[in-house]
This record gives sequence, C-alpha cells and structure tokens, in this order.
Amino acid sequence: MQTQTPNKPFGEVVESSLHAFTVQGWQWDSAAPFGALVLALAQEKTLFGVVHQVSTGSIDPSRTPFTYQKTPEQLRAEQPQIFSFLKTTISCIAVGYTDNKRILYQLAPHPAPLHTFVAEADTPIAQQFFASDHYLQILFAHAGRIEFMDELLLAILSRKAAIAVLTPARLRSFMNTFALLAGNDYRRTKLFMERAQLLLQSKHDFHAASAQP
Repeated sequence: MQTQTPNKPFGEVVESSLHAFTVQGWQWDSAAPFGALVLALAQEKTLFGVVHQVSTGSIDPSRTPFTYQKTPEQLRAEQPQIFSFLKTTISCIAVGYTDNKRILYQLAPHPAPLHTFVAEADTPIAQQFFASDHYLQILFAHAGRIEFMDELLLAILSRKAAIAVLTPARLRSFMNTFALLAGNDYRRTKLFMERAQLLLQSKHDFHAASAQP
C-alpha cells in the first residue's frame, strides 16, 4: 500500500478527532464530493476518511451571501470579489489508516494533525481500500453522526462501480454486511437493495463485471 496519492491535495485539516476530521478546501468550488474516499497525508501514516457532509458558506460570519439575480458566469465577470469570501468545508468519518504499508480498518492511534494536507484517493488506492467491506462497521458505529447513512452508502457503491471493484460477488458481500449492521431490518435492506440495483443499472463497469463469477 503506497502512502501518498498522485492526486493533488485540495485542502487541509482544520478540526480533528480520533473518529472524524474536517477539511477546508483551498478553493471554495473544488472540494471532494459526498461519498468520496479521501486521504489525510500525515508524515508517518496515511489516514482514510469518507466524506459525509459538504458545506459552502461565507468565511466572515458578518457577511452572508445574498441574491443578485445574475448567473454565476455574470457574477464572475462583473463582481469576482464576492467569491473570495466563500469557503467550502467537508466533514469526514475516519475509516482506517496505513501501518507498514497495510490498510487497517480501524481508528488510528492519533487524530489527523491540524493543517495536514488532504487529497481525494486515486483509483488504485481506492480499489485497494474498497476491496474489503470492513469500513462499513466504522460507518455504522457513527450512524448518529451521519445525517443520511443510506444516501452515503449509495454514493460509495456508485464510486465502487465507477472504479470497477463492484462485481456481483462483492455487491452480495456488501449487502450481507449491510443487513447485519442494520440489525437484519428486512424492510430497510430490501428498499436499499432496490435503490442500489436501480443506481447500478446505468453503471457500465458493473454490467461488464456481471459476466464474471
């Protein structure tokens, strides 16, 4: 497991604990999306996080955005200064870290240091991480902190399909783990599975993998 990602960092940690960290993007319009796997690039360890919330607002609490009745393109041309007062922060659940080049699906001994650079995981690293469903146990342990758990899991499934790691066998494994962690809630599991199948119908990688065992 490599400890650095070729993807460029997009921000840095501004708040951190053992179970979560918050990242402020350097550009208000270039943060990692909902459900993304991100890396906090600490010197000794790489910490993994899953984005469960994205927020954009004013840097200055005394200055709040208001309507101009103009398109974003018009505003950038006529009043570009208003965008300098915006910031985007992303909230991440810590779901693992690297130790001696191994991925451990558990909390790291220490939080991500403040001002640690953060980047979205590139495809090879994401493929290695999502090869196991053990991260789901950590996510479900923080179900009270995550506002839209099932939406987050659908976003993760979509990402896994996009990077060609969601074979039918792995989807079955994911759903078995989901059912166990959801307390064998038949109704929730059935509805989630229906939504997941509908989502994945449009994913070319998943259809291609369906021919494999």
